[in-house]
Amino acid sequence: MGTIELVEIAGVVLVALLALLAAGVWIGFSLLICGLIAMLFVPGIPFGAVLATNSWSNGASWSLAALPLFVWMGEILFRTKLSEEMFRGLAPWLGWLPGRLMHVNVLGCGLFGSISGSSAATTAMIAKIALPELKKRGYDEMVSLGSLAGAGTLGILIPPSITMVVYAVAANVSIIQIFLAGFLPSLIVMVLYCGYIVVWSLLNPDKQPPAPPKMSFKEKLKESANLIPVSLLIILVFATLLLGWATATECAAWGVAGSLAIAAWSKTLSWKSFWDSVMGATRLTCMIMLILTGAGFMSIAMGYTGIPNALAAWVDSFNLSPYALIAVLTIMYILLGAALDGLSMIVLTTVVVLPMIQQAGFDLVWFGIFLVLIVEMAEVSPPVGFNLFVLQTMSGRDSLTVAKASLPFFFLLVATVAIITVFPEIVMVLPKMAFPG
Repeated sequence: MGTIELVEIAGVVLVALLALLAAGVWIGFSLLICGLIAMLFVPGIPFGAVLATNSWSNGASWSLAALPLFVWMGEILFRTKLSEEMFRGLAPWLGWLPGRLMHVNVLGCGLFGSISGSSAATTAMIAKIALPELKKRGYDEMVSLGSLAGAGTLGILIPPSITMVVYAVAANVSIIQIFLAGFLPSLIVMVLYCGYIVVWSLLNPDKQPPAPPKMSFKEKLKESANLIPVSLLIILVFATLLLGWATATECAAWGVAGSLAIAAWSKTLSWKSFWDSVMGATRLTCMIMLILTGAGFMSIAMGYTGIPNALAAWVDSFNLSPYALIAVLTIMYILLGAALDGLSMIVLTTVVVLPMIQQAGFDLVWFGIFLVLIVEMAEVSPPVGFNLFVLQTMSGRDSLTVAKASLPFFFLLVATVAIITVFPEIVMVLPKMAFPG
């Protein structure tokens, strides 16, 4: 196909997607329909077999088995009021910091992102716990949604990460080096997010609840007593994964078992709360899996059209300087993120892009972190940012509202990309310390 034809196909698919979403069609079905439309431009492809294969591979993925378990863990904490105890225990310690409990979104996503390795699981679990509590306490909904959308992406930046593993295999670089390279950039992202919340809170004091009364250290400890069991559970799950005693899926299973045990011990677990948590987790997991299936099918369809490779080859034809190349690749991947999921972007473009990167003098480990940050941007970029879909369903707000709320955090990710481009040693210091050769 020629360049003009590919541009026309991309335009038709994007317009169709926007029209379907505006008409209120379910997100998963909208993506499936757009994938089918793209397939119609590639004759001879058995789209039925492709859809069946994609649906099966998504549903049978062992790495995704952690998703429903982490969602269920969040439901248990929410249904048994343990999440309320968590926020009540944290409130006295964050009262001095502008933004107070909204920082829990960033810290919670950072912690659970390191356990789950999945943006969807991280966003869904923390949102289930945090959104009702923050709304009940009078925090601004837009900043709450935006911080959750942005911080939920930490699931793919903080190791272990499925996206990092896929890139390491595609680029033939060390998985351990990629994991080590992700730590400092993820810390920068968290600091920027918390910094934005602090600045916003100082500029908008009327949009947050009044400061809690001052407490003595002893009173803070007493108020936080109910926080100890859940904190120990989180630390245990995290330590088990970090020490290599269990996989992310096994950690999720232990998290569910621990949540049930704590709920029973605190006498907040009843048959009704147990059943509500099961049904809530089932509904949310089905919604996420339908979206994943639709996004995967649309990504495959776009791959058959040849648009990603053509776009990468077009960028290569300009023979840009190193920094200009990074700037153009950033724009290219953000555009691709409007139609492809992160793994598909990596798999479909690395063959063309990696030689360009090596020729420009960039390290492939550094580029892996750059690419993961770009994938994070795609997760919060309308119209098909996956984190936006999750929060839209969980908050009951429309997609435009959620996208608007996430916009400041999208630009903070852009700032992080600029920082690691100007100072690449931030990414490379830990891999070089661990592997001096």
